[in-house]
Amino acid sequence: MKYNMVNLILKTDLKLTASPTKVRGFIGNNFKEYPILHNHYANDKFLYSYPYVQYKIINGDIVIVGIDEGADLIKKIAPELSTLSLDKEYKITEKLIHEKEVDIKPSSEEKHYKFITPWLGLNQNNYQKYTNVKDWKEKKEILNRVLVGNLLSMSKGLGIIVNKRLYAKTHFEEKIVEYKGVKMNAFIGEFKVHYDIPDYFGLGKGVSQGFGCVKQIFDEE
Repeated sequence: MKYNMVNLILKTDLKLTASPTKVRGFIGNNFKEYPILHNHYANDKFLYSYPYVQYKIINGDIVIVGIDEGADLIKKIAPELSTLSLDKEYKITEKLIHEKEVDIKPSSEEKHYKFITPWLGLNQNNYQKYTNVKDWKEKKEILNRVLVGNLLSMSKGLGIIVNKRLYAKTHFEEKIVEYKGVKMNAFIGEFKVHYDIPDYFGLGKGVSQGFGCVKQIFDEE
């Protein structure tokens, strides 16, 4: 299916030391009337679908990814952003908006990707299973299945019907990260799968806060 995608890149006067979570918090607090920006309703309920607005830090810049209605909203609020109160006060020195139509779907060709931010693939259910397994091949198979599950969850959240069985090939290294104040096992590395995923889309937990950010690798890289 085809979607409108906007990447808003914010360059700041000071070297950025804050996390995407801080950026999400600041934007969410300043535009509370738009739940899609922060996934919260006023009655303390949460939106549990695939995030249509995702916050990342890439190459030292803030990148806010918007999909469909999220893309429209990002374009709407962009002119109102001039400073960011995060771990310190940042002045926005440049705003770049890249808009394009992206096709997200299972593909006949195997595509090669890498996670440019740590992927939080393990949840409460599969973490114990993963840590109990000693054989690295079995661990790899668990991660392969989890990654496919993440892709299916993303597809469901975007309304994409997946009518073929997906298989993933992964080559990951473990990395400890902090998510919501808790240290967690994450993974960084590359994977292959028959699926078209736009650059900077996220997979797994913490997508709206910058985790699991994907970028395609081409053979010449």
